[in-house]
Amino acid sequence: MSELAEKAGITERTLRFYRERGLIPPPRREGRIAWYDDHHLARLRTISALLERGHTLSGIADLTSAFESGRDAGEALGLVEPTEETPVRLTPEALADHFAGEVTPGNLAAALDLGYLTVSGEEIIHISRRLLDVSSALVREGVPLAAVLSAAREVRDHADALAALFTTLLHTHTPGTDAERMRPLAKAVVDAELSLALDRHLSGEA
Repeated sequence: MSELAEKAGITERTLRFYRERGLIPPPRREGRIAWYDDHHLARLRTISALLERGHTLSGIADLTSAFESGRDAGEALGLVEPTEETPVRLTPEALADHFAGEVTPGNLAAALDLGYLTVSGEEIIHISRRLLDVSSALVREGVPLAAVLSAAREVRDHADALAALFTTLLHTHTPGTDAERMRPLAKAVVDAELSLALDRHLSGEA
């Protein structure tokens, strides 16, 4: 226990508290000796990363319960299933392969916080095949995963603002119209404007 606490950068008292709360699984016992392994260390580092991002111990306990029971962790984190994107089921090893060893506890916590990842049993679910492919491609090009996730948070804010703009526009001027039918128009405008903006920035005109 002392060795595990030292490697995780916490006190033995904190480690005992986490065990009592069920935040980490029990150790493997051989007689009177309790053995901890790398899985316990990874869980502790993830807990620390989640705490640094403002999650409460109660929320982390819910997430841990989802890991242990096989319940979708999206429910525990209050995540909403996307309506158009295709989720991807991955093993932890496959996820690590996508991002060239950059699946650190901090990056994992950030991806969970963004809602990109949920957990179902022993599998990890990425909510979007397109986002998975794009983010892993950026990492292969040399962009750190932490920077990709940080940018994703800003993109999320801008996307929410654009969605609110179009929703308000439709509700104001086309009340009673099926909003889903107008969805492709909104996406086409955003895609065209982004393309033009990239032209300006990449040519140095912006």
